[in-house]
Amino acid sequence: MDFRTTVERAQRLKQLHAEYKPLVLPTVWDVWSARTAAGAGFPALTVGSHPLADSRGAEDQEGQTFEEVLAAVRPIVSAVDVPVSVDLEAGYGKEPADLIAGLTEIGGVGLNIEDTVHSEGGRMRSTQEHASYIAGLRAAADNAGVPVWVNGRTDLFLHAEAAADVLDEAIERLRALEQAGADSVYPVRIQDDDELLAAVTGSVGIPVNSTAHPVKHDLERFRRLGVGRITYGPLLQLAATDAMKDMLGPWAP
Repeated sequence: MDFRTTVERAQRLKQLHAEYKPLVLPTVWDVWSARTAAGAGFPALTVGSHPLADSRGAEDQEGQTFEEVLAAVRPIVSAVDVPVSVDLEAGYGKEPADLIAGLTEIGGVGLNIEDTVHSEGGRMRSTQEHASYIAGLRAAADNAGVPVWVNGRTDLFLHAEAAADVLDEAIERLRALEQAGADSVYPVRIQDDDELLAAVTGSVGIPVNSTAHPVKHDLERFRRLGVGRITYGPLLQLAATDAMKDMLGPWAP
């Protein structure tokens, strides 16, 4: 994909985040799912690490190399005319500039980056360490001349015994990511808790991303709670799996 098209798609992704409250980006995993979601009218998509890994017989949590992910995502980006963001997990041990270079070379215009470092035994980055990595991504994108949308994820709620116990720490971390140049922030595993979602969305000045289930959740609820961006993680693929089983069930021996 040529550089001008990549820049135009990145600019379009930024514009879409301003136009839609929230912006829903279906989480796809191959050319078929990407074309299906774009054909349904969605103006942007994201590729999820978990469903991508499942579709390729690999493990999530950096069970694929960065190069393997890029090779798998390239045909997805090329198959649709809408901006595509890519979940790059914790960065595969790469420097931020290498992530931006690889992503933009295949036409990707957004990325998700988390603070659980799978290449180092699943440890969590400190708040400052994660913010510094986000700042590195921002600087690399600026230097490349592509306004890549950076979605800064934290797994603090995921690892906590009680999510409410880490709320203050999570807000501090999300604010640090915002100050470091993240375009949106993504606190995972609180999508079913109205109080926690509202507390987070009221504490930062950029869109908050929430996971959603395409069947079990309600778009208007997320809008009411101030969520600015929605992705499905592995839940769209799981919902499709359930529907496929229901269809095939009567035909099984």
